[in-house]
Amino acid sequence: MEIRKMDLEARSLQPSVKAVLLNKLREYKSDLNNLKSEVKRITSPNAKNVAREELLESGMADTLAVSADQRGRLLVSTERLNQSSERIKESRRTMLETEELGVSILQDLHQQRQSLLHAHNTLHGVDDNIGKSKKVLVSMSRRMDRNKWIIGSIIAALVLAILLILYFKLFH
Repeated sequence: MEIRKMDLEARSLQPSVKAVLLNKLREYKSDLNNLKSEVKRITSPNAKNVAREELLESGMADTLAVSADQRGRLLVSTERLNQSSERIKESRRTMLETEELGVSILQDLHQQRQSLLHAHNTLHGVDDNIGKSKKVLVSMSRRMDRNKWIIGSIIAALVLAILLILYFKLFH
């Protein structure tokens, strides 16, 4: 179940990160399938029946007639069963650790995705504000230019009025 979630989350990411994560995910799936098949093989009823029959055959035989070879085989079989049990336990432990690691990675990726989306939204808001500020500055610049022309016109009109007054005062 968790591997499917990891797969879905990995497929929704950017292609550069997606390829790496999907590769790792395939490895995890492969490892998990190998471990499952190993567990099924070891815990299958046939393996238990074979071991049980070997034990029953050796138990039914006369203990005095049992050869050292049969005892050795029994010890080897018992040792194999113990080793197989240990391998199963180790495989289960590894599988759980792998699953926990995958969940942790997915949680980290989810948090990073949320952070990136928040940053994207913030930048979009800032971009909108910059656009509005630019419009205000352009409007202010136009008003300043218009005010300069108006003041220049007023000054020119005053200078012309002064010159006219001086002309009439001096020549009339």
